[in-house]
Amino acid sequence: MSAKTPSPDPDFDASMMRMAIEEAHKAMPSPNPPVGAVVVSTAGEVVAVAHHARAGEEHAEGLALAAAGDVARGGTLYVTLEPCNHEGRTPPCVDAVLSAGIKRVVIGATDPNPAVVGGGAQRLSDAGLAVEIGVAGAEARALIAPWTKFITTGIPHIALKLALSLDGRIATRTGASKWVTGPEARAKVQELRSRHDAVAIGIGTAVADDPRLTLREPGLAPNGRNPIRLVFDTRLRLPLHTRLVQTAREVPTWVLTGADAPEAAEQMLADAGCIVLRAPTSAEGRVDVTAAMRLCAAQGIVSILVEGGAELAGSLLASRLPDELHAFVAPILLGPRGRPGAVDWAGPDTPGDAPRIVDPRWELCGRDAYVSGPLAFPARS
Repeated sequence: MSAKTPSPDPDFDASMMRMAIEEAHKAMPSPNPPVGAVVVSTAGEVVAVAHHARAGEEHAEGLALAAAGDVARGGTLYVTLEPCNHEGRTPPCVDAVLSAGIKRVVIGATDPNPAVVGGGAQRLSDAGLAVEIGVAGAEARALIAPWTKFITTGIPHIALKLALSLDGRIATRTGASKWVTGPEARAKVQELRSRHDAVAIGIGTAVADDPRLTLREPGLAPNGRNPIRLVFDTRLRLPLHTRLVQTAREVPTWVLTGADAPEAAEQMLADAGCIVLRAPTSAEGRVDVTAAMRLCAAQGIVSILVEGGAELAGSLLASRLPDELHAFVAPILLGPRGRPGAVDWAGPDTPGDAPRIVDPRWELCGRDAYVSGPLAFPARS
């Protein structure tokens, strides 16, 4: 078998990159990004496919090249993210690529980490390999969008979930909210949870609903784990009898509180297995959500799904923090005395000043309407 460089075929390259992207979706290796790799031999055959499973373990490129063995020599490596060129918990991926005798490397997205951007691709090119960047680039960048936000800003990627009636209510006049949406919508929320490192709620929701915030279907949990459960609780009012506290030793429960919260309450929660993180308070006397999110990122949380309540959602929107929105609208009317507002904030002065979903995706979840997409905030005047 000759060791010639395979001839580039744009359609074939794109299909191989999409295979690598699909492979990358199999794991959430936070705080590392998801990465997939495909090795194609000089005969044009796929000889290995791999993904990065957990932080600290072998990266996708190394796994794929090891699986391919000598067949990789002279072939092409497709990788969703630029191979790393720095020593971390694992050796540089560029070393493995060079040792394998690969002649061509096709990269979906460059590494957005300001400390290393471009280094891996440049070293491969300097070594004489053919390097192509940006194949299926939009999809490759979307794959790492949460990690890009995390690594470039020090704040997790934040998805905001809302559920409301046609007339904008989140509960009846008696406060009953189970269930505003149907089982298909709730199943979709389970899927959303599985794609995030953490799920966040406010203290009001924790007390009123006493949720578990876990994944009901074991197969949904990437790497066999539930997301971390975050409770925003300025004064540490979270009762010890809630399910979030009672199960804190099985599924992590973190409580984000203010700097002046009672130390005795912190100790009781800590004794129950909760982790308490203190953040500054805002002018309104609530936990400063930006500071709290930075604390979460410092602990390695890359992505957060915010499920409620209205006060927390409003604080996040007022701080322009959410990156995407997931809204479920049930075909029911709860009336003028129903609990209003999925979001508690002052809101924009005009519709033109409102945050909006960019390229909204609409679908039906059973009988409920579901709209989702990236959230954009107008430039500040």
